Amino acid sequence: MKEVDELVRNFEESSNVENAQAMSAYMRNLFPFLGLKSDLRKEKQKTFIDIMSQQSMDEIIKACRLLWDLPEREYQYAACELLVKNQKKLRHEDLYFVTELVIHKSWWDSVDSIAPNLLGYYFQKFPEILKPTIRKWIDGENIWLYRSAILYQLKYKQSTDKEYLGWIINQFEGSKEFFINKAIGWALREYSKSNPNWVADFVATNKLSPLSSREALKVINKKNQK
Repeated sequence: MKEVDELVRNFEESSNVENAQAMSAYMRNLFPFLGLKSDLRKEKQKTFIDIMSQQSMDEIIKACRLLWDLPEREYQYAACELLVKNQKKLRHEDLYFVTELVIHKSWWDSVDSIAPNLLGYYFQKFPEILKPTIRKWIDGENIWLYRSAILYQLKYKQSTDKEYLGWIINQFEGSKEFFINKAIGWALREYSKSNPNWVADFVATNKLSPLSSREALKVINKKNQK
């Protein structure tokens, strides 16, 4: 695809070995990097995203699959940002594709973009598929789908289904997994900005890990200290 080829040329011409080594180390050396810092990467990908955003969802998905197959992590970031810009184009059948992105080349950086920005929008657009999908994820064995289930409402604010959020969190009672307990705390902390009383009560009456509780109450405790 010529648009992807052009993006690769733009990214490669600005690669920086020193930056790449530091960025890869930050990600526990799970992925190679070209060494493009965020501002430069966004500048270099702007034309690509503008052009692709004028095309059909099928073409956007095709480009994103190509980017996901490339080794350097900046290409996955570009794919995520292209999809976020075009979230309104998501179709019912695109859940399979978005789920693929969650479970392939998984780490917190990609999942934390996909869950609130793509899955969050998708489940509002197609609410009938929400609970069967979340149930399937929770019954599975993929921690990144678990994290997605916890975080998809992250940007819902007052529209958060608090009872369902609480139910999801309680499915992971006793979890020792850092990325799950951190996500629980993050989801509750974010919702505490809209409903602090509910979050404080939830933390007080449910068995959360110390990490989850600490993260959940950060905003509340900061306000109480003033």
